[in-house]
Amino acid sequence: MRIAVIGGGVMGGTLAEAMARAGRDDIVVVERSAERRAELEARGHETSDDVAAVAGAEMILLVVKPQDVASVLPEISAVAGDGATVVSLAAGVRTATIEAALPEGVAVVRAMPNTPAVIGRGMFGVSPGSRVPVERLDAVVDLLRSGGEVVVVDESHQDAVTAVSGSGPAYLFHLAEHMIAAGIEGGLDPEAARALTVQTLVGASELLAGSDESPEELRRRVTSPNGTTHAAITTFDQHGVGEGIRAGVLAAIARSAELG
Repeated sequence: MRIAVIGGGVMGGTLAEAMARAGRDDIVVVERSAERRAELEARGHETSDDVAAVAGAEMILLVVKPQDVASVLPEISAVAGDGATVVSLAAGVRTATIEAALPEGVAVVRAMPNTPAVIGRGMFGVSPGSRVPVERLDAVVDLLRSGGEVVVVDESHQDAVTAVSGSGPAYLFHLAEHMIAAGIEGGLDPEAARALTVQTLVGASELLAGSDESPEELRRRVTSPNGTTHAAITTFDQHGVGEGIRAGVLAAIARSAELG
């Protein structure tokens, strides 16, 4: 399969790396910046500064800023062949908008990634447009699994995907910031506070991922009555931490809808 990645920034480069590691060896990255092209070429990637390089590609990953989509679509339309699939990672841009600018034989799939794709542990929420055959959607899912896990959702749920998984890593990093700060305030040196926090979050995440139990049940098992965890959880509740998290995610959903 010939694959073209339009946009060689952090996410575009990450996907190209992930696909190459998965054994995909016919990839071209279209990138305007000569400096960035040189970096990608140093890692063994074929590059071009011209969207015309996507001609003949069966899979075209559109990894540009949302405001740049409108200017790139006519260039894609001029060279994309029937049977090609465009996978758009441009946040907020609807599949109908992209479909309207491309030939009828080109299918469009929308995907929302997150930053752990950099280490192959990403999460992609994928939504097919109105003219995506099952086999093409399956091919997109298989391709994106090079960078992590994939769930298929209706496009009407993409704002929630953006808020939960797209922005989600920042929520965990925010929690880590405050856990580390509290550890330092409690007397730990910064290195120890970071090590304790990071491994605790990694271990807890892996435990949750590998368990059939709900997060609530796993939390209950750690929380002995009147113990240290109970003191922390009770204080969280008093300060409205849980309500704040839910309100924050809902605010992200609303903002994603506004941007779209």
